[in-house]
Amino acid sequence: MTKPMPARYRTTNWSAYNAALWKRGSLLIWLDREMTWLAPHEGQPGRPPIFSEGAIQFCLSIKVLFKLPLRQTAGMVASLLRMAGLDWPVPDYSTLCRSQKALAVQIPYRRADGPLNLLVDSTGIKFLGDGEWQARKHGPQGRRQWRKIHLAMDTATSDIRAVEFTPSRDGDSPVLPDLLDQIPEDEPISIVTADGAYDTRRCHTAIIERQATAIIPIRKNGRPWKEDGPAAAARNDILRATRHFGRAFWKRWTGYHLRSLVEAKMRCLKAFGERIAARDPDRQTAEVHIRIALMNRFSALGAAEIVRVG
Repeated sequence: MTKPMPARYRTTNWSAYNAALWKRGSLLIWLDREMTWLAPHEGQPGRPPIFSEGAIQFCLSIKVLFKLPLRQTAGMVASLLRMAGLDWPVPDYSTLCRSQKALAVQIPYRRADGPLNLLVDSTGIKFLGDGEWQARKHGPQGRRQWRKIHLAMDTATSDIRAVEFTPSRDGDSPVLPDLLDQIPEDEPISIVTADGAYDTRRCHTAIIERQATAIIPIRKNGRPWKEDGPAAAARNDILRATRHFGRAFWKRWTGYHLRSLVEAKMRCLKAFGERIAARDPDRQTAEVHIRIALMNRFSALGAAEIVRVG
């Protein structure tokens, strides 16, 4: 039996996408002279902070973007401010380290017209242990530790709309309600696409409560649920459709394969580094959120529009 010809794809906006990739490598960094660099005095007891959260996030974004240690980050920020003609003070490495733990990172995103179509997935990222090459050549020398990043991506804008950072022992399905809670209540959700790990009552119930449709394949040993609610009824409809038409046809018919877009987003996330530098869970969360903010900035510059041609 001959194999089918592989599908061919073509980028329809290559000139615009090429210009966007050019801008991603630009070293021009624009500083708003009107931005709040120093923290306002709030009159609370204790030593007030010197720098605003915007200033700390800017410095840590430079750190993540150029993969710098904290001391070199302070030096680079000082150079940028000097070239911009600004006499603002620069936080030292200890201030950045302390402030990162309590930093509430502002993640920019774009809202598309119409309801949201979300793609949900998770990946692991290492923060302690030997690299892949060293472990393969010499064997693991110590304990290797991982954490999990859960993402929800908007298909229209390619922006990450929700992110959760959990220990590696946590499963995927319990985190889905928390991801959906990060979407504002006044923003409707149309479709939530995820893999079979999210085929649980908790996930289907959370999706139904947001008045959305779940595109989640049934596990291969899945059985019909007792229809004691709308979530169970919707899940059983998926089971009947996959049994009648087959899993492959159901996935093509529902557009399940769009989930590959969020898997590609995981690769973009790890392009900033295969491991995270921070060791404290709160600092690790801030570092991951800064990566997401940078990824959304890159997506706003432009993305490829790819269509299937054969």
